[in-house]
Amino acid sequence: MSSGIKKKAKDIKLLIMDVDGVLTTGCIVIDGLGRETKIFDVQDGFGIMLWKRAGLKTAIITAGLTAAVKKRAAVLKVDYLYQKARNKLPVYEELKNKLRVNDNQICFIGDDIIDVPLLKRVGLACSVPNAHDEIKPYAHYITKREGGKGAVREIIDMMLRAKGLWKEVTGDYIK
Repeated sequence: MSSGIKKKAKDIKLLIMDVDGVLTTGCIVIDGLGRETKIFDVQDGFGIMLWKRAGLKTAIITAGLTAAVKKRAAVLKVDYLYQKARNKLPVYEELKNKLRVNDNQICFIGDDIIDVPLLKRVGLACSVPNAHDEIKPYAHYITKREGGKGAVREIIDMMLRAKGLWKEVTGDYIK
């Protein structure tokens, strides 16, 4: 991790994530009854649990609307869930004001053009290698892992280490 990314990561108090292409691979599965389902990575989920264990806040802001996202957010105890957010900036501003954090204290992970306004604002803008090429210039950090395949976990691990919290949150597991 570069010293610039490490410096940005130290200040982060709120992690905001997109869903499709970030927490999932971006594939949409429709079952025989017409229900949309999603496939989430278990390592991303455990990373979110570690982040929360450190006392830090989480949010999901997505343009989609599915029961699967609502259920996954509940299981992971995501602090704030916003679905049907086709314009993510007003939701971002509302959340920022509610939590009394500034842009430099927020990390956002996005993968498509709809995410550019947030990537331009946050202290640590992250994306995934399978993101749309148009947004990559707006990312401070692009993960090695693809969206839906551990990218969120990669970012969380990096930030927890930069903040000096890694041993504290993993101490029950790694001695």
